[in-house]
Amino acid sequence: MANSQNPQGTPDPAGSTQMFRAFVDDPQGSRPQQTSSGPKLGLIIGVVAAVVIVAAVAWLALR
Repeated sequence: MANSQNPQGTPDPAGSTQMFRAFVDDPQGSRPQQTSSGPKLGLIIGVVAAVVIVAAVAWLALR
């Protein structure tokens, strides 16, 4: 693995290396987890809306 300091031996002034390592080493438990029902609920609502629209168009066409 590469050294976390630049060749002159001074620390990264922006701290980007340290922030990246903190992100990589961060355990999964400390990050907020997304709920799995959010995308599924949106998909279900979208499918139901599409069925209603298709049914309305078919009803108007056959009327």
